[in-house]
Amino acid sequence: MQTFKKVSASKVTISELMLPSHSNFSGKIHGGYILSLMDQIAFACASKYSGKYCVTASVDTVDFLNPIEVGELVTLKSSVNYVGKTSMVVGIRVTSENIQTGKVKHCNSSYFTMVAKDNEGNSVAVPTLILSNLEEIRRFCEAVKRINSKKEYKAHEETFDYTTEENIKNLTSFNIKLDL
Repeated sequence: MQTFKKVSASKVTISELMLPSHSNFSGKIHGGYILSLMDQIAFACASKYSGKYCVTASVDTVDFLNPIEVGELVTLKSSVNYVGKTSMVVGIRVTSENIQTGKVKHCNSSYFTMVAKDNEGNSVAVPTLILSNLEEIRRFCEAVKRINSKKEYKAHEETFDYTTEENIKNLTSFNIKLDL
């Protein structure tokens, strides 16, 4: 029996105060800690939507746009942007707020591909996604573009010959020294 769910059924928001124990050697919040929070919210979002245990299959680019300071309130917002047969693309936006000044910074955005699993660890079908507004349609279409770009990149990488004379010559424009 096919089930349907709206994007709104997937939304999860978490906020956490950043403590000194979350910081790196330069006094900023450690990127690995933020990635851990992102993985947690991706799991919660995908599991909430699918009703199943979910695992992380891949993480698209994570660009750290602004540093997060100790004492700031970090908020992560997530929603399912795309569904396949057993997978979901969860969009995550991370912001930080200086709780004294109220200034909010966009720190990063990323997309986690999550796969729904049954109790035996087999991939299982997820509900069909209901798109209810133009923003949800935009996010879905952008996810399709990223998926197609990934497929094209993988196909190129599988056929690319690193050993050709032309490729080796092109390497001289980089900050390397060839010692073959």
